[in-house]
Amino acid sequence: MSEYAIVAPEDFDQSVFRLVGKEWMLVTAKNPEGKVNTMTASWGGFGVMWGKNVAVTVIRPQRYTKEFIDSSDTFTLSFYDDTFKKDLSYLGSVSGRDEDKISKTRLTPTDANGIPFFEEAKIVLICRKLFAQPMKPEGFVDAFKQLDDEWYPNKDYHVLYVAEIEQILVKQDA
Repeated sequence: MSEYAIVAPEDFDQSVFRLVGKEWMLVTAKNPEGKVNTMTASWGGFGVMWGKNVAVTVIRPQRYTKEFIDSSDTFTLSFYDDTFKKDLSYLGSVSGRDEDKISKTRLTPTDANGIPFFEEAKIVLICRKLFAQPMKPEGFVDAFKQLDDEWYPNKDYHVLYVAEIEQILVKQDA
């Protein structure tokens, strides 16, 4: 496994807007049977809530990875350099229900204390679930009701997950 440094959340100086919104991330979890699944995500954020450093991500109910997140207390959010964009795109467009999609990428599964991620990650957030809540249409503020129509034409509202960031791993330059 590659060498990673542990970085305190208050010393993590990466742009969440670039990492999540532009570079994307993998949300990865393991189910009780030990199977790992992952999906690409480009919505989420980092912050402080309930006195804890947290990551926020959202997952639609039909995503296979949601079953893994729901059945585990922990998951990872991981980030990659541009050379893995094609792999991340593939992982976001194919379901692990239908095939072993991870094996069709250049990513190498590994873990930290049993919590799965991939050796090629440049940044890994090890997260422990604190909160899960389905989003609901009545939650949209009146002035932004069009977001409901734009993003949820099938009414398949995301589940919002808030997780404590237990550790941030940053790959060391070789």
